[in-house]
Amino acid sequence: MEIRLAREDDEAGIWTVLEPVIRAGETYALDPDMTEAEALAYWTGGEGKETFVAVRDGRVLGTYFLRPNQPGGGAHVGNCGYMTSPEARGQGVARAMRDHSVARARERGFRAVQFNFVVSVNQVAVRLWQAGGFEIVGTLPGAFRHPRLGYVDVYVMYQVLEG
Repeated sequence: MEIRLAREDDEAGIWTVLEPVIRAGETYALDPDMTEAEALAYWTGGEGKETFVAVRDGRVLGTYFLRPNQPGGGAHVGNCGYMTSPEARGQGVARAMRDHSVARARERGFRAVQFNFVVSVNQVAVRLWQAGGFEIVGTLPGAFRHPRLGYVDVYVMYQVLEG
């Protein structure tokens, strides 16, 4: 598997990863009815954002972005979002993207990485981030309306990259 910067010709593959996650509405606070163009603009657009794809045999299995968490005084902290194709889950794609993103954040000079909105019932992701050195530094009670479970907590997770 190769993880590399996304190119324009990756957009169709990125959409195949984004669409089922967005439509399910269980892990991202995004409109489940957003269009392909809106989703791609959200995922790939924005100042200072880099979008990566995890590719095997020419097929996009996962994607992540890395950007400054905040402008100005908060620009030294990175922020990421990750999505993995449902068919690729359990194959180490998310773990590889996590490790790649932390290394890339260090290369870009970020002093830390913060995940702003990790849905607490997404335990696979929570365990994966914790195994990679991220800590839960805050809980937002009932901040996410899950389509099946109702209002659930959200975690803010953080990893210091340099002391």
